[in-house]
Amino acid sequence: MANDPKPQAPTPNDQRSDALNPNNPAHQAAQDNRSRQLNPQDPAWHTSRGKSSGGGKSGSRGGR
Repeated sequence: MANDPKPQAPTPNDQRSDALNPNNPAHQAAQDNRSRQLNPQDPAWHTSRGKSSGGGKSGSRGGR
């Protein structure tokens, strides 16, 4: 078996299929990640928006 093909990394289409297949652990991981990013109580929410998780107001919005 000298000519065995190298194992290849999954293609983007394979990764998408895994994330959309409810019988695949990647599906649950993708769901968990999505819920964490949509939950303002979770630090991942702040990181997904490019903010620190300090919770204080910052930036130039608001009054003068």
